[in-house]
Amino acid sequence: MNPIELLIQYWPNYLEGLWVTVQLAGVGAILAAFLAPMLAIVRLNGHPVFSIPVRIYVSFIRGTPMLAQLFLIYYGSGQFRPFLQEWGLWSFFREPYNCAMLTFVISSTAYQIEILRGGLMGVPAGEVEAAKAVGMSPVSLYRRVIFPHAYRIAWPALGNEVILLIKASALASVVTIFDLLGETRLIFSKTFDLSAYLWAALLYLALTAVLVWGWRRAEILLSPQFFKSGRT
Repeated sequence: MNPIELLIQYWPNYLEGLWVTVQLAGVGAILAAFLAPMLAIVRLNGHPVFSIPVRIYVSFIRGTPMLAQLFLIYYGSGQFRPFLQEWGLWSFFREPYNCAMLTFVISSTAYQIEILRGGLMGVPAGEVEAAKAVGMSPVSLYRRVIFPHAYRIAWPALGNEVILLIKASALASVVTIFDLLGETRLIFSKTFDLSAYLWAALLYLALTAVLVWGWRRAEILLSPQFFKSGRT
């Protein structure tokens, strides 16, 4: 079977796996984006009682392989089955997809915390003092001054984190999830044709290329020069 014939025969499998990959990486990154801002503030300015646990969490996640984290959640949860059943959580942890999603959220949140911490530290002190001088409340200060500036600084690094998460999503296949790599392994087991992995690599490349294009477009829209120019 030549590569084109393989793609024609198995393209529904590739698309199905690609959709699972997009779900895992996309939803994981979005959920992490909701958790990271507040934790980044705690990490940077919080009381030691709260900031130290966040630092330990970030250090642990960034210092350990995601595969080990996935195994800890997926296989480790079985060690606590009675407790999880008592709390009604076993139905969640017994599903490989849920464990993979939880792993990606936990991992991406840690990296986004550090990225946003760098962005928050890069906000000019003069802007913050000026906002305080006009009587802005802390909530308005973060919403209108600090976070917009911090996200403009951190935006390229956040894009890299999402790309890394897309590639890391291939790890989900080791816990029987048929993402893009999982479907590819199934195709290869049927055909023993290495071009199956070539098509998977090209699909990963296309997905990341689309993301990079969209992310750079969003970066332009977020830049101060864009707003000053009056473009829409």
